[in-house]
Amino acid sequence: MPQKLASIADHVGRMGRTRMGALLLLLATVAAVVWANISSETYAGFWDTHLMIGLGDIHLDFTLHALVNDALMAIFFFTVGLEVRREFAIGELTSWSRAVVPVIAAVAGLALPALLFVLIAGPSGNADAWGVVISTDTAFLVGALALIGPRGSGRLRVFLLALAVVDDIGALSIIALVYTETFTPMPLLIAAVGLVGIYLVRYLRGGRGPIYATLAVIVWLAFLASGVHPTLAGVAIALLVPVYRPDRRDVEHALELARTFRQSPSTEYARAAANSLRESISINERLQTAYAPYVAYVILPLFALANAGVSLSPDILAAAATSPLTWGVVVGLVVGKLAGIWGSTAVLKALKIGDFGPGLSLDRIGGGAALAGIGFTISLFIIDLAIEDPDAQNQARVGVLAASVIALGLGALLFRIADARSPEEEVGQTLVRPVDPRRDHIFGSADAPFEIVEYGDFQCGFCLKASGSIQEVMDELGPNLRYVWRHAPLTVQHPNALAGAEASEAAAKQGKFFEFERGLFADQDNQLPSDIVRLAARLGLDVPRFERDLTAPDVASRVRDDMFDAEAMNIHSVPTFFVNGRRHTGPYDAQSLIRALQSESDAPVSPAGR
Repeated sequence: MPQKLASIADHVGRMGRTRMGALLLLLATVAAVVWANISSETYAGFWDTHLMIGLGDIHLDFTLHALVNDALMAIFFFTVGLEVRREFAIGELTSWSRAVVPVIAAVAGLALPALLFVLIAGPSGNADAWGVVISTDTAFLVGALALIGPRGSGRLRVFLLALAVVDDIGALSIIALVYTETFTPMPLLIAAVGLVGIYLVRYLRGGRGPIYATLAVIVWLAFLASGVHPTLAGVAIALLVPVYRPDRRDVEHALELARTFRQSPSTEYARAAANSLRESISINERLQTAYAPYVAYVILPLFALANAGVSLSPDILAAAATSPLTWGVVVGLVVGKLAGIWGSTAVLKALKIGDFGPGLSLDRIGGGAALAGIGFTISLFIIDLAIEDPDAQNQARVGVLAASVIALGLGALLFRIADARSPEEEVGQTLVRPVDPRRDHIFGSADAPFEIVEYGDFQCGFCLKASGSIQEVMDELGPNLRYVWRHAPLTVQHPNALAGAEASEAAAKQGKFFEFERGLFADQDNQLPSDIVRLAARLGLDVPRFERDLTAPDVASRVRDDMFDAEAMNIHSVPTFFVNGRRHTGPYDAQSLIRALQSESDAPVSPAGR
């Protein structure tokens, strides 16, 4: 039996954490509402408790509510900034064709909700609170997608994350420019010096952690003193934290130190191996990994507990039901986000602007656009900044809660409709991405009448066996066949499979894809970074250029595209073949593949040279 495909293991891990984080956020929201309605005095009194921190005449006086909103949320926005930085450096927003769709969709999803809010809520006198409806709650969005999303939603998740990154940039900019009430420029000079120091820390050889932490506290305090909301300090710091893809030589060096420690265990070797392993990963990704559980499981639930305590008495609900402010929030988030994101992507697709990718259909984007109406975290955050009247704040919070529930239900409905239009038994029976000579690795004539597309893994023994069958079919059919390889690495069973796939794409930049493929298949047990570089040298590649290309964003995205294609077609094992565009089932020996070519074609299969 072919081996099972563990598609994008880190994606699965993040989805599990996101589900739990979204569940805790929901429970904290319910707890806040229940607490505020059972005893509004104790709820308000608890969060108004004062804490004083200081030394001598220098001290900070915070309420618990301000501690959550100004200090803990700075950590949340710091992680958002880390993700923004990563996406622009090595993620989805590095390529114009990939970035243009989520960027334009995000801008439309910011502008249209704000416009609808101003039109509807204007009579309430709170038109300047339009920032409440501009932003999507990324945690709830991705958590909801994990819970109710369609089959094979990997590419949709990436699209929505890229959209959320741009959405967050817009929301943070609006908070800084619109909702900063008092401004003192002098402390920002101190913040600027601290930020320059944070940028320069990357050049130190050791002890960077304590320096980063000290400078981060100084920058946060300077933002607080300036009147600019201190949570934005988290974003400013995150944008200066370096991010890069792991360098193969650093990884290899870490492995050598680990082997040395295994042969001669000692504290010195243990420390050297641990430091080398840690430094091979960028500090951006290390910090995201370190902070993500605290943000998902502690900070966001605490924020919800501190801010979602809206009183739902009959009088308040009656006032909200007829309040232009409440309806402005509901319509802005639910209708504005859906129409802005879905409508703009439909226009882009009709005009053939940008790269959508297989599986990213308009009906799926519609479900994701509906979920974008969950504006929870930043919406509640801006309510506290933009609206002073407690009654109006309650009406706006009712609108946010109602919009979030409606958006969740509408998204689930649209996803079910999308799945119903593509029954599960039909998914993946046809190649979702037609072979493109400008993109695909084709062996044989691009105009050949017969075609075999294989999704495989260079470390898979079954794929090695299949390569022999493919060679027999080529020998039999000659120029009548074109063979296409696409990547579906088994990242759990074969730790080096993803690296091998990316290395083959780096080799393809120098016109040696299939030579590199044969080299990987010839030595499946030795595909460590040093083995891959030696193979490149043996094939006569420009090794320095090859090593640079190994860390190029387009190399990683090319492999990831194939993996998302495989997910969209419900490919769960490799090798998986598509014969003349149709999925092949059954044996994949040479004669079985030739018979499949015959049955999927109107033309007879003629052996080469006959």
